[in-house]
Amino acid sequence: MPRQYPRDLRERAVRLVLEHRGDYGTEWEAIGSIAAKLGIGSAETLRKWVRQAEVDAGQRAGVTSDESAELRRLKRENAELRRANEILKAASAFFAAELDRPQHLS
Repeated sequence: MPRQYPRDLRERAVRLVLEHRGDYGTEWEAIGSIAAKLGIGSAETLRKWVRQAEVDAGQRAGVTSDESAELRRLKRENAELRRANEILKAASAFFAAELDRPQHLS
């Protein structure tokens, strides 16, 4: 399972990259150095955080974190509604069959 880093560590790491990328030859060098100093397992992880922060700030095209969370919520809701619809279809078929059966009066 992926390791979850605390939000404050992610925010600090991104801020450090944005503030200090001019101090390094390339942005990748800055990301690698800061990831190592903060104990982030992979520089690629930090690079993704930086890219997402740029999307969230409107500096880069892409799906923002808020939009992504809303899409996940809507997909879960859609799945739940589909399950409920299937249950209702099955129930209506069951009760329709009950109504179609001849009634025996005693």
